[in-house]
Amino acid sequence: MLNPSQSNPSQAKTSQAKTSQVVLPRIAQARLDRLQAHTARVGVIGLGYVGLPLTLLLAEAGFKVTGFDIDAKKVGDLEAGRSYIFRIPAEDIAGARQKGYTATTDFARLSEQDAIIMCVPTPLSGHREPDLSFVENTARAAAPWIREGQLVVLESTTYPGTTEELMIPLLEAGNTQGLKVQQKGAAAESGVFYVAFSPEREDPGNVTVARRDIPKVVGGHEVIATELAATLYEGIFARAVRVSSTRVAEMTKLLENIYRCVNIALVNELKLLSLRMGVDIWEVIDAAATKPFGFQPFYPGPGLGGHCIPIDPFYLSWKAREFDFNTRFIELAGEVNEAMPAHVAQSVAQALNRHGKAMKGARILMLGMAYKKDIDDLRESPSLTVIELLREQGAEVLYNDPYFPTVGRGRHYSLNMRSTPLANLAQYDCVLIMTDHSEYDYRAIVDQSRLVVDTRNATKGTASEKIVRC
Repeated sequence: MLNPSQSNPSQAKTSQAKTSQVVLPRIAQARLDRLQAHTARVGVIGLGYVGLPLTLLLAEAGFKVTGFDIDAKKVGDLEAGRSYIFRIPAEDIAGARQKGYTATTDFARLSEQDAIIMCVPTPLSGHREPDLSFVENTARAAAPWIREGQLVVLESTTYPGTTEELMIPLLEAGNTQGLKVQQKGAAAESGVFYVAFSPEREDPGNVTVARRDIPKVVGGHEVIATELAATLYEGIFARAVRVSSTRVAEMTKLLENIYRCVNIALVNELKLLSLRMGVDIWEVIDAAATKPFGFQPFYPGPGLGGHCIPIDPFYLSWKAREFDFNTRFIELAGEVNEAMPAHVAQSVAQALNRHGKAMKGARILMLGMAYKKDIDDLRESPSLTVIELLREQGAEVLYNDPYFPTVGRGRHYSLNMRSTPLANLAQYDCVLIMTDHSEYDYRAIVDQSRLVVDTRNATKGTASEKIVRC
């Protein structure tokens, strides 16, 4: 089931919950009334790790929800009540369907919606530059169907200025009715629609914070858009945090993720130093975390994964060049984190060498393909890079992951591999722990293996000469 909230978000009161004294055109006021009453029609474009959970929250709150995606298989699964994301059970899909939730590939149905939320990917290109093709294509596909008074919200992580400089011009240029976005500081007009940005704050695998209890940052292109968007999100989240512009909202998301990126780079670098000094960095972090102020623990690993943290620094650095500004600190953090898969491959080679085995021809079983524990998400996973590095050095690499029976082709990889059963571990020259899934019995894995390289401290508390922690 979806994470339960400790309170009803529609009844949550905050200092920001009441709309400010903004005079709305009749058609916008009507949409605001429907949003407040939870009778509005809401369309969500992009039914992946962000969009699908969002549609279920909206349906649960009583909104009339339509999910849009260009992937006919996803739409077919949802229409049949099936889930394609591990952490979302089929019962949640079925429950939403009973409340009227539908999914479609027909973008013409966007014209029926009171509000449209775009949750599409914003990856990096092969040259590590922002790839906004998904946002561009979605805006072009949606533009002909935008109607007067509709609210359009972008949730995709991106650099400050994307909403105003890219999305709004595309929506206006492609609109068949000649509608324009309500302008900043202008009197409320007819013949307009409204645009806002609200960064997603999904944390796959987090079971300690209910999704509804994560405050939602909202920045409109102007005040009417802000109020419409905030009212929409206050219907499903305990709190909407209004900010002054789309650019502030866009930068907020980057700050959140770059903060994590920089701190993870710090502990990754300290880990490399600690290994040379013979110090256990994990014990150091645990000890430092006992300080009740001024310290938040971050943990090292084999590299960064997920859609945001490995990507966001590059989005901001790319945009900063437009202002003749070099984000040296941020770029250095990115370099440190990007180097970690190579460190893992080197550690495996050294561990094999100490056991009298060359990397070339070695059989290696990698445990975990997901970018973090207990999720079915491969996006930017360091495991993908490590497989390539080990293969380049002549190793035979197999994998096991309870969340991925197979790994085929992706944007930057083509593996076509099948998960190998956890049996007869002694047949492998090395077992490499890349993702510390809770389902693994690490003590048994160590007992049955000849050599274990642990990148996650998953074998903490197990003393064995077989273990190499890197």
